[in-house]
Amino acid sequence: MTTHPAGTTAPPASPFGFWTPAGHGPLPDAPADFRAAVGEVKQPVVVARTDRGYAVAQGGFLAFTPPHAWAFPVAAHLPPLPPTQLGDPAFTRDHGLRYPYMAGAMANGIGSADIAEAMSLAGMLGSFGAAGLSLERIGQAVDRLKANLGTSPFAVNLIHSPNEPAHEMATAELLLHKGVRLVEASAYLDLTPAIVRYRVKGFTAAGPANRVIAKVSRVEVATKFLSPPPEKMLRELVAAGHVTQQEATLAAKYPVADDITAEADSGGHTDNRPAITLLPTILALRDRLVRQYQYAKPPRVGLAGGIATPASVAAAFAMGAAFVVTGSVNQACVESGSSDAVRKMLAEAGQADVTMAPAADMFEMGVKVQVLKRGTMFPMRAAKLFELYRAYPSWEAVPEAERAQVEKTYLRATFADVWDQTKAFFLRRDPTQLPRAEADPKHRMALVFRWYLGLSSRWANAGEAGRQLDYQVWCGPAMGAFNEWVKGTPLEQSANRTVVAVARNLLYGACVVLRRQALRQCGVHLPDECFPTGPQPADELLKRFA
Repeated sequence: MTTHPAGTTAPPASPFGFWTPAGHGPLPDAPADFRAAVGEVKQPVVVARTDRGYAVAQGGFLAFTPPHAWAFPVAAHLPPLPPTQLGDPAFTRDHGLRYPYMAGAMANGIGSADIAEAMSLAGMLGSFGAAGLSLERIGQAVDRLKANLGTSPFAVNLIHSPNEPAHEMATAELLLHKGVRLVEASAYLDLTPAIVRYRVKGFTAAGPANRVIAKVSRVEVATKFLSPPPEKMLRELVAAGHVTQQEATLAAKYPVADDITAEADSGGHTDNRPAITLLPTILALRDRLVRQYQYAKPPRVGLAGGIATPASVAAAFAMGAAFVVTGSVNQACVESGSSDAVRKMLAEAGQADVTMAPAADMFEMGVKVQVLKRGTMFPMRAAKLFELYRAYPSWEAVPEAERAQVEKTYLRATFADVWDQTKAFFLRRDPTQLPRAEADPKHRMALVFRWYLGLSSRWANAGEAGRQLDYQVWCGPAMGAFNEWVKGTPLEQSANRTVVAVARNLLYGACVVLRRQALRQCGVHLPDECFPTGPQPADELLKRFA
């Protein structure tokens, strides 16, 4: 706002004009002036209250020459709020990031190496979705990421595999051998030797060599990751030669995880927890355990599940999240390991187009995952298979009409043929499953049903023609919220969605939302058109993030 020329009889004009409350007639350019000023999130903003409404000055320069009467009271002052100032700076510093934003792992390589690379090069964190993949494919992805990123950060998913503990341990061994220094631990029901071995290996007096970001939604599981490794498990790992006594002794003074992601209602494995209650609960738990164990460096707590709009990102940081993690919205981006057919399905999804279905990896336990129901019959068919598994001791005990329906519509092969394929798979993957299956017909039935559940995700990723009704697409309600937010913009089309563009828009929009809230807290209430909360063009975002 400019200084008054001597002898003026009217208030000076703001470089961004005045906005007058309804009924007094705003100046034509006023909303655009406010939008431009507030949108420069790296610059401070001063809002003054005048007899004509509000005036805004970008850069915070507000000066008047006394003793003239045109001295307007300051209604609000907005300090700079660039995306780098969101969240906990310890999280970005420790992981070598610029922004407290993570693209979480999506199994079967949906969280692709392309995503991990793009996020890392943009100053954010990406997690490669190693769950469900062979050790060979995981190794290839890690080699690529290390070659292309050098010392830039990335994470690899290590998922709890209660039905395949040998594969989980082999994955941990591979990551240690490849020098992967950060894993995203997901779907854990309890600590396992694999995740504890990964964490403890390489510990020195200076601290851990390997970092863990644990995604949890239950207090009992969060407690285990926020506590030191169990003494009994450490003794067993030392006895097995997996870690040294010195490593175990040093690790006993640290939590298992450096960071906890409180996972609310999300796609894939989820307990459908509401974020507004889950995050404060995990934060309180963290604070209690920090006091109990007297950690020198407290673990950070981020939020996942429902993170899909600037408002949800802003809400997460306002509630105290150290970082945010996105999932469903990334699967609809061009870099994901999914197919164009699935990306199109996701881009058309609404918040109510999701449901729960049996999980392939924890089928016998009755664990469910959240999936897309629009455009696919997978949820219904998977539920039917679990119903048959629960009701009958063997495939042969299933009524003939039911067996015929499953073979014709779901398996598209005889049960015996699929069992032969399943045996061949487990001979390569985990031969210990086969003796039990040969002795227990109910377990054999479970493995065949898991064949369908497992392949349904791969059919979706590959865009398998003729299997569209069997596509298993992990998805949470966040997808519908994102689609509503981008409606009528270039990001409405899945072909225009990149993980970096999505991330930058969410972070930038969150800064604008938080600035608007700061104005409201000062009693300054402005209409929607004064704030650039919609998706921004790529060139504009580059300026904001430069």
